[in-house]
Amino acid sequence: MSADYLQMQEPVRLASILEESHQNLPHAYVAQTKIIATVGNESRSVEKIEELLNAGMSVARFDFSSGDAAYHQETLENLKAAVKTTKRLCSVMFDTVGPELQIYNSNEGPLQVTSGQTIMLTPDKTKAASAAILPTNYPGLAKTVKKGDTIFVGQYLFTGSETTSVWLEVEEVRGDDVIGVCKNDATLQGALLTAHTACVRVDLPTLSEEDKKNISTWGQANQIDFVSLSFTRTAEDVKNCREHLSKCGELYQTHVLAKIETLEGLRNFDEILAAADGIILGRGNLGIDVPPETVFLFQKLAIHRCNMAGKPCIVTRVVDTMTDTPRPTRAEATDVANAVLDGCDAIMLGAETLRGLYPVETVITVRKICAEAENVYNHNLYFKRIVKEVGVPMSQMESIASSAVRAAAKIKASVIIVFSSSGRAARLIAKYRPDMPVLTVVIPKLTTNQLKWTFTGAFQARQCLIMRGLFPMLADPRHPADGNSNSNESILKVAIDYARKAGLVHIHDRIVVCQKLGDSSVVKIIEIDD
Repeated sequence: MSADYLQMQEPVRLASILEESHQNLPHAYVAQTKIIATVGNESRSVEKIEELLNAGMSVARFDFSSGDAAYHQETLENLKAAVKTTKRLCSVMFDTVGPELQIYNSNEGPLQVTSGQTIMLTPDKTKAASAAILPTNYPGLAKTVKKGDTIFVGQYLFTGSETTSVWLEVEEVRGDDVIGVCKNDATLQGALLTAHTACVRVDLPTLSEEDKKNISTWGQANQIDFVSLSFTRTAEDVKNCREHLSKCGELYQTHVLAKIETLEGLRNFDEILAAADGIILGRGNLGIDVPPETVFLFQKLAIHRCNMAGKPCIVTRVVDTMTDTPRPTRAEATDVANAVLDGCDAIMLGAETLRGLYPVETVITVRKICAEAENVYNHNLYFKRIVKEVGVPMSQMESIASSAVRAAAKIKASVIIVFSSSGRAARLIAKYRPDMPVLTVVIPKLTTNQLKWTFTGAFQARQCLIMRGLFPMLADPRHPADGNSNSNESILKVAIDYARKAGLVHIHDRIVVCQKLGDSSVVKIIEIDD
């Protein structure tokens, strides 16, 4: 890969490494890279969620692979209470189960398996799980795999620890059953285990009937901001999900994030990116389907293509050891920093915050690493490269966005304030990676379906919480999106006052404002006075 992809300021001074880190801004603004935390189990109480919000969580992920709707509803109500107390915005991500192979351990006791022994995977759910028999939810497994294929089984797969997941090599297909040989010692724990067939397509729908039901009920009732579409394999998967959302009331506004975690999804990456609102790099499962030595290359190329498209890219599986320890390994800390230097928008935490012993410490640690990486991120090099790749002629909105970022860099602005109703203008500004926060003032739109009048804007504001550098606030809905000069100046004053109270700007600082006046879009520079 060309050295032009190096997004690090050169030279990095040794003094900057030896000095104590100074992160004086409020936690919400310390890092521009966002943190998504999976809530549940060890992180679902009001008090714990408050700590996560104060630590830097901006998106709460609800993983429906475990727990029913009632369980997740209780967690969500706790999140709402925590948001109200901390006054920190947080968006909601619904994570689908998708075509996941599940194994039922009704006894819930640990299953000790040893290298060299055989295990039978069977669709017969009447059989109790044991070290020798694992009942699955997929009756077609025997028709899918063949001798020599690889199957991984565990409660939380692919954390890098061979003691929690077992690697099976298919030895024989016997009727509807699959016989595999264990390649390692492991302890399988939990009532529900999952399995992954490496490089083998499972003939189950990407959006299952259970997923559709949960979206139509739980998702619609709670106005979910994002759907994380697990095991996205084609652009058609995204379209089908979007079609289902369009039938669920206000969820037509929900963004679909395609989770790439199979070889098939990787092959169809460009088409999926074009159809989706963003990409999640599921490095755990994907690291099984592709050689480990090529995962880094996919990450860099995928993030770059998302950056060029102006769509958020989220990286997963970064600090797995913090599930059980209060500090990451040096390799994990470097991995987080490199993801930021590659250009990712957000870091997603799974088991670390879901069942980990140190969920709050994990968020704080990741936030600090992201902030330090951003300090040496070469914004100028990135800006020049993306302008060159976008080329000319630019669209009007793209030209305005790039001009706003260029002006902010030239005058060393403290913040960019952008007015937007759909969020598109803000996302275009974020695409050019300014090195200052972008305060996104979302102005609601008044719409009607001939039966009732509704305001849109809440979805668009919360969806900014996943994009690097964007920090949203929702304007008074009485001001139209293309309002006159007086109404816009009134909203701008509120935004500036908010930025001052948040410590983003001070007297004599300069800010760049990007807003629409009538049919024209303008970029202006303002100096903060007394």
